Amino acid sequence: MGYAEKRGTYWRARYKLPDGRYGTVTDESGAGIRFRTKRAAEQAANDAEARVREANQRPSLGGPMLFGTYVDTWFARLDLAPSTMQNYRRHLEDHLLPAFGERNLADITDADIAVWEQRERAVGYAASSIRTWRGTLHLVLADAQEDGWIAANPAARRANRGKRAGRSRDRGPEKAITAALGVLLIAERAALMSGRDDEFVQVVWTGFSGSRWGEVIGLETQFVRPAAVRIEWQLYELDSGELVKCPPKDDSYRTLAVPGWLLSMLREHITRKAPKPCACHGFTYVFDGHRPPNTSARRVGPKLADVARLAGVSIGTASDFLHHPGRVAAGTQERITAAIAELGYTRAVEPATTAAHHRRSGFATWVFQPAATGRFPAKAPRPARPVPILSDPWPGVPVRGRGGMDRATACWLPIAPDLTPHGLRHSYKTMMVEMGIPAVLMDTQLGHMDGSIQGRYSHVTAEMTARLLEGLTARWQEALEARRRMHPRSPVRVLDRLLRGSGQDRLPEFSQEGQ
Repeated sequence: MGYAEKRGTYWRARYKLPDGRYGTVTDESGAGIRFRTKRAAEQAANDAEARVREANQRPSLGGPMLFGTYVDTWFARLDLAPSTMQNYRRHLEDHLLPAFGERNLADITDADIAVWEQRERAVGYAASSIRTWRGTLHLVLADAQEDGWIAANPAARRANRGKRAGRSRDRGPEKAITAALGVLLIAERAALMSGRDDEFVQVVWTGFSGSRWGEVIGLETQFVRPAAVRIEWQLYELDSGELVKCPPKDDSYRTLAVPGWLLSMLREHITRKAPKPCACHGFTYVFDGHRPPNTSARRVGPKLADVARLAGVSIGTASDFLHHPGRVAAGTQERITAAIAELGYTRAVEPATTAAHHRRSGFATWVFQPAATGRFPAKAPRPARPVPILSDPWPGVPVRGRGGMDRATACWLPIAPDLTPHGLRHSYKTMMVEMGIPAVLMDTQLGHMDGSIQGRYSHVTAEMTARLLEGLTARWQEALEARRRMHPRSPVRVLDRLLRGSGQDRLPEFSQEGQ
């Protein structure tokens, strides 16, 4: 848009040239015209800029090119990451083609797009989703303009034009976060939900590294270095269920500064698990799924740990009864037999193998959400319900099998309502803000890019990194001490050893290992 520039006793008209620079309105001899008023200069500048746009505008091919027909060719020539292609396909098929597929490109107007937005909003879609879909529409129409099918892009508009209010009316709810103690408590419950230590390590790693979900399940053992962790890949889950190995979001390759205690926890986890290369990608990953894959028979009903708990014996004793009954005393055999009959426990013919990788929905729904909120989500025909637990040992162990609610003695209270796995990433950023960590280091840890002048002239130093590691370690130690004051023991082995001290390797009777 042209503008008037004050030059002493007169005004001159300035307008934008095709190369981005600004020119001055001149007369036939090339001399700048001196305008007596600001209004006259602005009008001349706007007229000159309009002539520039008209001269550089590509002519429209016109013709009956349907939006749907053009989208077919447009999509076919894209060469993007599978995740991006999937998102574009979803936007087009679910929202754009139903509205504009049979419309001629040249007939689509900004008013049509505004009506479409209002209709999507009336259905109940979030404003952020509608903006994303409009962004895809803008991209398609911008390419159609480049190809000469339309003279202008009707999806382009200045921010907030035609809105009743500013950005605040479309602002979503505040993202739920938690503190270091919340991360620890949720991690403990997640391990109890899955019946193994792995989920404790995974949740703690996510909460104290700020890694994205795809980076967590895509973390390979080869990138767990002696003094840091390298983020090189992620696993992205497509709608088909396939997990695609691809670069991290926005190519955010980075080396994470990790506290020594967290790095030790990660390495001990790898040593204990001794993971093997997965069949789907051929690489060795730090974390795997906690359930059998969807294609295999699931182990349903009560588990051996439930039998052991009801009989008042260790899991090893219950296992000995099944495999080596001669090692078990007669009275103990009677208690285990009664527990098996009461629970309806049946032995699996073959031990179930866990899936190579977690699925986002399965982990969030059946492990993380119950741990964070204390409730199972609604799943037809069953409504949302509390997680039934046996209150001893503290903080309570989930009750499995038929009649679980009848056998439960308590249920969990919420730790962080509405928290999601991605909320741990927000929590990590918030912890760094509280510690006063410089923005450049926060961006480096999270894989963000600051394109401002401040970002270009700011650099990470050893002192910054040391302050971050000291702060994270202090918060972890405070969380451990707070958890120790609640109860000095834990049914999660890795946490129990932390609470008692690293030299304590003996497992308590209520260990969940092997469930």
